[in-house]
Amino acid sequence: MNFLAHLHLAHLADSSLSGNLLADFVRGNPEHLYPPEIVAGIHMHRRIDVMTDNLAEVKAAREWFRPQTRRVAPITLDVMWDHFLSHHWAQLSPEFPLDEFIRYAQAQVATILPDSPPRFINLNDYLWSERWLERYRDMAFIQNVLNGMANRRPRLEALRDSWQDLEDNYAALEAQFWAFYPRMMAQATAKQL
Repeated sequence: MNFLAHLHLAHLADSSLSGNLLADFVRGNPEHLYPPEIVAGIHMHRRIDVMTDNLAEVKAAREWFRPQTRRVAPITLDVMWDHFLSHHWAQLSPEFPLDEFIRYAQAQVATILPDSPPRFINLNDYLWSERWLERYRDMAFIQNVLNGMANRRPRLEALRDSWQDLEDNYAALEAQFWAFYPRMMAQATAKQL
């Protein structure tokens, strides 16, 4: 899962949106660094990551990547799941339009920015002003995201080429998303994540 899915599932679970978004920027035990609700959100994010990586649908999707891009498939898929969530938001969350949800999420996250790591503050500068969560619905933007990550981290150069795997397997990936994401939504609502 990437940013939008983590925020969405946190909202459904009545968990801290701030903690769920912050989690990738916190190493080790966060217990003494943040308030309990933020810590709970960080832990939820970590559980979701482990759970998602072990889903049969996600494991199958990783196998659709070519040998030269399979190593970065988990990262590419995380971004792609956000594409499908953004693209199908009106079906999945009709009671909370995406633009309203994004404003709500931004307001929640803004409350912790003064005490956040610089890299997280930097992410937030771009995430909201450049409307990433809305733009995830466009595959051209997904390609830009993958290229940007490849540019920033030379070890992940294969992300640039993984775009082709998404294009080649779009319909199958979309079917996988529909097979697992509504189930995760139900688990979040039942506080089982």
